[in-house]
Amino acid sequence: MVADHRAQVEDLIAGYRRSREQLGTVQRQLATVRETVTSENGLVTVTVSASGSLVGLEIADNAYRVARPAELAALIVRTTAEAAGRVSRTAGQVLAPVLPTNTDPEALLRGTADLSAEELAPKPVPEPPEETFENQTWLRSGSTRDAR
Repeated sequence: MVADHRAQVEDLIAGYRRSREQLGTVQRQLATVRETVTSENGLVTVTVSASGSLVGLEIADNAYRVARPAELAALIVRTTAEAAGRVSRTAGQVLAPVLPTNTDPEALLRGTADLSAEELAPKPVPEPPEETFENQTWLRSGSTRDAR
C-alpha cells in the first residue's frame, strides 16, 4: 500500500516537472516572439513584442517631406496596431499547446479568457449631479478688494 502511494507521488512529481519544463520552454519562445510590419507607403516600420510593446520604430528619411506630423503619427499608430494584432496571433500559437482544450490563447493573453461579454462591456459613466447654488457663498470672507 505504501509503495502504491509512493509511486503515485513520484508520478505526480514527474508530471509537475514535465509541466514546469514545458512552461519554461513556452516562456522562452514567447520572449522571442516579434512581429515587424511596414506601412503600405513604406514610410514606417514597427516591431512589436509578444507583450504588445513597441520595441522598434523606423521612419523613412523622406517621411517628414511626404507626410504631415499628424498624418505620420496616425500612420505609426495604425501600423503598430496591425503588428500588435499579428503578434497576438503568433503568441497565441506558441501558447496554445500548453493550454486546456477550448481555451482561446489570444483571449488569455488579453486577460479576457474567462470573462463574459457582459463583464467586458464598459460600465456606464454616471451623470454628474445637477449643480445647485442654493447654499453657495459668493463673497470671500475677509476680502478687502475695492469695488471699481
